[in-house]
Amino acid sequence: MSAGRAVGLLLGVAADAALGDPQRGHPVAAFGRVAQAAERLLHRDRRWAGVVYTGVLVGGTAGLGVLAQRASRRSPVLEAAATGLVTWVVLGGSSLADEGTAMARLLDAGEIDAARERLRNLCGRDSAVLDGQGLARATVESVAENTSDAVVAPLVWGAVAGIPGLVAYRAANTLDAMVGHRSPRYRNFGWASARLDDLLNLLPSRLAAVLTSACAPVVGGSATGAWRTWRRDASAHPSPNAGQIESAFAGALQVRLGGRTVYGHVVEQRPVLGEGRTADAGDVTRSVELSRVIGTITGLLAAGFALTRGRRR
Repeated sequence: MSAGRAVGLLLGVAADAALGDPQRGHPVAAFGRVAQAAERLLHRDRRWAGVVYTGVLVGGTAGLGVLAQRASRRSPVLEAAATGLVTWVVLGGSSLADEGTAMARLLDAGEIDAARERLRNLCGRDSAVLDGQGLARATVESVAENTSDAVVAPLVWGAVAGIPGLVAYRAANTLDAMVGHRSPRYRNFGWASARLDDLLNLLPSRLAAVLTSACAPVVGGSATGAWRTWRRDASAHPSPNAGQIESAFAGALQVRLGGRTVYGHVVEQRPVLGEGRTADAGDVTRSVELSRVIGTITGLLAAGFALTRGRRR
């Protein structure tokens, strides 16, 4: 039945590209509301409470995925349809590209205030302190990181584990975005969610960096620059995963990323990634194009892996 999984992954990638996110009743938003209710019930300033919280939500979501997978295995057509629907729901490639494109247009037009407002759709940085170049840099970094988190990683786990892999990964990644912060409230409670997300992204983030190198020439970028910068600079980033693709994007686009980063009242002095010029609106556009190419190639690879794995069984 892995032929159904392979076709479903491709259908999901195509649906995301053509339709974007579901406009109403998005299941990820519904999961977020459930997670908020669970947090009110389970929150304690202890790691064990976060472990319970993460285990219940991710484990429960994975369990629902297992049930859906078993029900869909009655026929390849049903499996393809179910996998395609779930893949479409969990992917974020189209919405990421839309936001990145909108930011590029605003920056190119010099509409800095509007760009600062728009950046909130991509990341949680304090955009009020950023100028045009700072906004461009933040956008390229966000496009890079989310290419790995919202496109490559779910497809990897979909190829490996089907519907349970898709939904469990999206649940873990959503919890990391909600509670995986180093704020006083979440430093202990969000520890388990953050570490689980790190674990699930270890392989996908590195695959994303390799694909960035391979796909860079398609957008006029440097394959050797991406590979060299990734191998040299990734480990300097505070995140074990975000630094992988951010450094690869920096090398591919031949720009400098990293540096002073402000999140609310928290200021981080991140290492500089790459050795090129400062990013601008044109680099934001190229980062979006690169993200789209990576997403397409990942979809093909994921489908090929699922099909090959099924034939070996």
